[in-house]
Amino acid sequence: MQLGIVGLGRMGGNIARRLMLNGHTTVVYDRDEQSRTVLANEGSTPADDLKSLVAALDKPRAVWVMLPAGAPTEDTINILADLLDADDVIIDGGNTFYKDDVRRSHVLKEKGLHYVDVGTSGGVWGLERGYCMMIGGETEVVSRLDPLFKTLAPGIGNVPRTKDRVKDADPRAEQGYIHAGPPGAGHFVKMIHNGIEYGMMQAFAEGFDILKTKNSENLPADQRFDLNLGDIAEVWRRGSVVSSWLLDLTADALATDPQLNAYSGSVADSGEGRWTIEAAMEQAVPVPVLSTSLFARFRSRQQSTYGDKMLSAMRFGFGGHKEPK
Repeated sequence: MQLGIVGLGRMGGNIARRLMLNGHTTVVYDRDEQSRTVLANEGSTPADDLKSLVAALDKPRAVWVMLPAGAPTEDTINILADLLDADDVIIDGGNTFYKDDVRRSHVLKEKGLHYVDVGTSGGVWGLERGYCMMIGGETEVVSRLDPLFKTLAPGIGNVPRTKDRVKDADPRAEQGYIHAGPPGAGHFVKMIHNGIEYGMMQAFAEGFDILKTKNSENLPADQRFDLNLGDIAEVWRRGSVVSSWLLDLTADALATDPQLNAYSGSVADSGEGRWTIEAAMEQAVPVPVLSTSLFARFRSRQQSTYGDKMLSAMRFGFGGHKEPK
């Protein structure tokens, strides 16, 4: 299939590469000319602007917008909406607030355009590992785009199959992508995914902070342990119930920099943690762990701990996020 891609940053560029490696064609645009040139040298068709990108695509067109949430995405979609024709599709693969998806889908429908929101997880590793995708949109349109999603997804790989999973369950889930529901549903599921991610990361960070300070002078001498955190992370990766990709990233960071001196510990939040808490309040769902993990990030910007540096290390590991000094 052919896909237009707007935004060639950490994930957009690798989405184009993964598609091209598997036989799809891409037309790409980014404000940064060098980013366009790099992808052109790898087989993409570069476009100088959005109008040129649309003109280079065959009908019915599909354009994937991979830009920061907010004004950059909103403005780009508004421009594309005036350039595209009926039955074309705009895909938002960024971290957009799901209520914005719902609003946009109604506006674009009036113009005869389709809107698909794709909550995309995989960070800087997506080219190699594939992207876990949670998709919102009309069933017919999502099915039309399925060859693209199937290529971008990680596939079943070596992950053990779930025991007793019903035989008539959607097979796409095992491949690493789902059609979650109508427009907005994809980003809503991804939003909750990120809220859970905050809580899991905070648990690791706090636990390793306790381990690190076990040699504190405030403890009786016979209760002080000088623990090797790198070894602990490594052994937990091997058969422990807390083994996970986040723990893999933690082990990598500790092996390279045991004191995590390269990380500031001033931990940013992308917005989805806040939106998760807002959704919980709207639905009257108690979320003490998720809310505390978000507030811990706020606190880290005032006075950071070793645990905060570990959060920074994990964020850099999966997404290339660099915290401010």
